Amino acid sequence: MSNDRRTFLKTMAAGIVSPAMAAVAVSPTLGAAAQATKPKARPNVLLMICDDLGYGDLGCYGSKIPTPNLDRLAADGMRCMRHNSGHPICSASRASLLTGRYATRSHTKGALFPKQAGMDREEQTMADLFRAGGYKTHCIGKWHLGDIAGHWPTDRGFDSFYGVPYSDDMQPLPLVRGTTSLEADTDRDELTPRYTEEAVKLLNQTGKSPFFLYLAYSYPHDPARGSKAFRGKSNFGDVGDSIEEIDWSVGQLMNTLKTNGQLDNTVVIFTSDHGPWFQGNPGLVRGRKASTFEGGSRVPFLMRWKGHVPSGAVSQEWSNHLNLLPTLSAWCGLQKPKLPLDGVDSSALFLHGAPAPEKPVIYFSTVGNANIHCIRVGSWKLRVAQSDGQIYINDRPGSTTNYLLPHPELYNLDLDPTEAYDVAKKHPDVVARLQGELKSLIPTFPDDVIKAWQEMQGRVCSVTTPPGAVPRIVKGPLPSWAWEPENRRD
Repeated sequence: MSNDRRTFLKTMAAGIVSPAMAAVAVSPTLGAAAQATKPKARPNVLLMICDDLGYGDLGCYGSKIPTPNLDRLAADGMRCMRHNSGHPICSASRASLLTGRYATRSHTKGALFPKQAGMDREEQTMADLFRAGGYKTHCIGKWHLGDIAGHWPTDRGFDSFYGVPYSDDMQPLPLVRGTTSLEADTDRDELTPRYTEEAVKLLNQTGKSPFFLYLAYSYPHDPARGSKAFRGKSNFGDVGDSIEEIDWSVGQLMNTLKTNGQLDNTVVIFTSDHGPWFQGNPGLVRGRKASTFEGGSRVPFLMRWKGHVPSGAVSQEWSNHLNLLPTLSAWCGLQKPKLPLDGVDSSALFLHGAPAPEKPVIYFSTVGNANIHCIRVGSWKLRVAQSDGQIYINDRPGSTTNYLLPHPELYNLDLDPTEAYDVAKKHPDVVARLQGELKSLIPTFPDDVIKAWQEMQGRVCSVTTPPGAVPRIVKGPLPSWAWEPENRRD
C-alpha cells in the first residue's frame, strides 16, 4: 500500500461524520428566481450517480439515515421532488442519461451481462460532446454499458476510466484502468473508497482545463457493501452502511473542489439510476426497481451551481435524466448532437424554478425492454400495459411476457403520487388525449419497439385483471364463487 493511500484511508476514518457537516434545514419552497450571473468560464461538471439508491434513502428526502454531506449539497442548491430516471433498470437507465435518448433507440438492453456490447456505435454520449468541446472527460466506478472492444468508456468519449465493468452481483468483477484489468476479481468492500481516492486524485490534477467527471458508485445495489471503516456503523444494516459511506465520499469531493478553488464554478449533480431493489426506501411511492410504477424510476436529484442554481430551492416541477444532456450542453457551450434527443433543455427549471417545456415521457418495461407500459404528460400518467411475474421483488420472475391492459389506467400524480386510484372513467378526455400522443410517438421508435407494440395488441390480459394488478391470463367464464361488476368485463 502506498503512503498516499495510507494517508487517504486515515482521513476517511476520521471524516465519517463531522459535527460541522450536520444536516442543514432546507427551504420548503422555491422562492425568488435565481440571481444567475454569467460564469467567468465554462463550468466544470461533476455528475455522481448511485446504483439502486431509493427516492427516500437520503436525509433531505426524509430518511433517518445520516447523510449530512448530501443534505448540505441540497441546502446549497436545488432538491428536485419529481425527478425520474430514463428507465427502471441499470444499463438502459445509464444509456438514456448519457445520450439524452431512450435506451430503446440505442438498442441497449435493460441490464447487460458480462461480455456484451452496449449502445449502438452511432450514439453520441455526453462525454463525446464534452471532449469535442475541449473538456477533460473521466469515468470512475460502475460502467455497465458494454465490456467488449468498442464499448468501453474510453471508446465512448472518456479520456480515462477506472472502475468495474458491471454490477457488483456479477462475477468475476475485475477492477479496470482504461481497458486493462488491474485485478481479476476485485475486493467489493473497497469499491467506494477506491473510487473516492481516484476522484480526489483527478480533481487535484485538473489544472486549468474544464473537466467532466462521471462518478458512478456501485452501491447500494444488492449485495450492498461498506468498507471496514463503515461496516456496522449505521443503524440500517448493510444498505445503510453503504449509503453513509457514499455520503462521506461526496463530502471528500466537495472539500477537494473547495480547497482547489473549483467549487463555485462546478455544476455538481447527485442522483440514482432508478429506484431501490429488495431493500432501500422508494419514498412512499408505488413500486421498486424494474417496475414502471413511480418507485421504479423516481429518484433523488440534487444540483448545485453557485450563483446560478438557487440555494435551498425545492422544485416540484417534473424533470428527467433525459434532460441532462441538452441542459448541460447549453450551459457548457457544447455542440448539438447529431441524433434527435428525447430530452429537453431544462435551464428554466434549474435556474429559475419555471417548468421545463412539457413533453410526453414514455415508460418502457424491463421485461423485454421494447414494450411500452405508460405515457406521462405533466402529472397525468396512463398505464396501457403491464408485465407478469413479481413486479415488486422482481427477481427472476416466472415469465417474461407483457400484456396490454383491457382498460387503460389513468393516475393523477398531483393528487395521487402513490398511483393508488385509477381515474380513467372520470377523465375519458385525458385518456383519449394521451392515447393519441402515444400513437403519434410509436412510429418514431426502432422497428423492434413498433413490432413489440403490434404484437401486444393481440396479447390482452383478462378483463378480470383489477386495476394496478399483475395481468391475469384467465380465459373462459369466472369461477362460480366469483363476482365482479359488469363494467369490468366490458
